[in-house]
Amino acid sequence: MNEREEIILHKMGDISKLLEPDRGRVQNLHGFEEHYTDIVDYIIRSTYRIWEENGLGLIYDHYQHNVKVWTTEGLMYGREAVIAASAQTQAAFPDLRLFGDEVIWSGNDEDGFHSSHRITWVGTNTGYSKYGPPTGRRIVRTGIAHCFVQENRVVEEWIARDEMSLVLQLGYDPVEKAREMAERESELEPLPTGEIERVQGQNTPTILPDPPDQFDPEDLVRRAYHEIWNWRLLNKLDHYYSPNHLCHAPAGRELYGRGALKAFILSMLSAFPDTALNVDHVAWLGGDTQGHRVAVRWTLQGTHTGPGIYGVPTGKSIRLLGINHHLIQNGKFVEEWMSFDEFALLKQIFR
Repeated sequence: MNEREEIILHKMGDISKLLEPDRGRVQNLHGFEEHYTDIVDYIIRSTYRIWEENGLGLIYDHYQHNVKVWTTEGLMYGREAVIAASAQTQAAFPDLRLFGDEVIWSGNDEDGFHSSHRITWVGTNTGYSKYGPPTGRRIVRTGIAHCFVQENRVVEEWIARDEMSLVLQLGYDPVEKAREMAERESELEPLPTGEIERVQGQNTPTILPDPPDQFDPEDLVRRAYHEIWNWRLLNKLDHYYSPNHLCHAPAGRELYGRGALKAFILSMLSAFPDTALNVDHVAWLGGDTQGHRVAVRWTLQGTHTGPGIYGVPTGKSIRLLGINHHLIQNGKFVEEWMSFDEFALLKQIFR
């Protein structure tokens, strides 16, 4: 078993094993604290220490001073902003628990690591949050954080959380709350407008070269996303997705089968007819025998000029950051975890 395969088998749910001292390194981690055994351990254990043990000050050791954190809301800059936001969340949900469901990674300790960490949040809203006073409600939500890490510090991070589920579980009407918050944030600089570069002038979307002779998970992902979303070739779903494909999507959507996924994609294309989706980063683990686990970070741009799930068209430009995790078996997607901040999307529409 090589180093990469050994780390793939790393278990993430057993806290007692996670906190065992002196377990020994299984991966080169130059510049990292000695007790971290591999990059998966670094991600899971540091999250536990900061959130479960309320060690907010550990952010000083685990985030670069000028870290950039990207969300659909925009850019959070600097370590102090990360500490402030973390304190506010912990104050709103003092019993918050973060369960690490998956870490998909790539890279090394010389060039830096990319990690995509899928998390389930569980907590009780007994403190004030950015949405209002305590509701006493129990919440469960999911999210994915993509970190670029060098020598024990997160240099840049991209976060896609299911904020819509949180707002719904707190008991708010998401449309009313989005309008209210968008009005308060109306002084923020609007998103840039102009032609979205899905096509150039009257040309077609980019034509991809032929696929490689040997199966490549990254090529599969980039090809499927481009052909389905940018070329609008929804008939290609039959080629790339298994018939019993299951997609866990924001706001509690469970999309079973290719038909349900197709309907969801069409609802987005209807609301944002000029939609362009760019794949920004892909990382994967696994092989033909056990299947491939793939993390995809993407950006969607569009203009709200069509009818559909987001109401009467407003003409507003939107930009959505998303991160998906896929399980690929026998060359097809069989399960997917799709994460994006749909509530932030609503605010862009109403701002």
